[in-house]
Amino acid sequence: MNLAAEIALAHRLADAARTEIVPLFRSGVEIEVKADASPVTVADRAAEEAMRRLIEAEFSGDGIHGEEFGVKDGVTGRQWVLDPIDGTTAFLAGRPIFATLIALLMDGFPVLGMIDQPITKERWLGTAGQATVFNGDPVRTRQCRDLSTASIATSGPHYFSQAEGDAFMALAAKTDHRRMVMGGDCYNYACLASGFIDVVCEANLKLHDFAALVPVVEGAGGLMCDWSGEPLHAGSDGTVLALGDPARLEDALEALGS
Repeated sequence: MNLAAEIALAHRLADAARTEIVPLFRSGVEIEVKADASPVTVADRAAEEAMRRLIEAEFSGDGIHGEEFGVKDGVTGRQWVLDPIDGTTAFLAGRPIFATLIALLMDGFPVLGMIDQPITKERWLGTAGQATVFNGDPVRTRQCRDLSTASIATSGPHYFSQAEGDAFMALAAKTDHRRMVMGGDCYNYACLASGFIDVVCEANLKLHDFAALVPVVEGAGGLMCDWSGEPLHAGSDGTVLALGDPARLEDALEALGS
């Protein structure tokens, strides 16, 4: 699969988003609250608008799914999925652990993903059939010989229902939960791809939250799936499990199911 033109565009998309986001970081931008009670700022909207313009200019037949401006249907079976600022709460708090997420789906499955942190200038790129790179250099997840030695991360307990929270805590109890990371959104998956976190477990994610993460994690040697162990795609249920070492999959699924 030759995605050279799409990779080049993804870099330009991330650069365009950076141009909009960086001047507004720690600037005291006003907060709006969307219908789902999540925060949004002018930075989110300006970054997505800039990216959509580039896609429409270069691949006008492709669909676009953006967090802020919804879905534009395409005719090619391909869809760009954009989250201009994943982690708007961190952005508003002045914490540089948010990122721009860019994905390309083919027939509903992610084949290209980018995680771009515009303040620290960190960029992870994952492409189907290729090794994930961080600022141009290959990265790998780390081995985890037993779940009891694993570090685990999640964005926060308030994203879980009671039952989901119980399942997460059952999994966390099997890990070295003294090293549990709370908060971080997509940045946790980037750190997992680079070998610093072993497990990320979440629920109620939307397509724009997870699509870009899959090629990044899997191209680094990890695995992503839903809580049933099924591959993630456009119709997934929003439960997400990421493992740096795929050998721990059965252990993690058993813990979640218990």
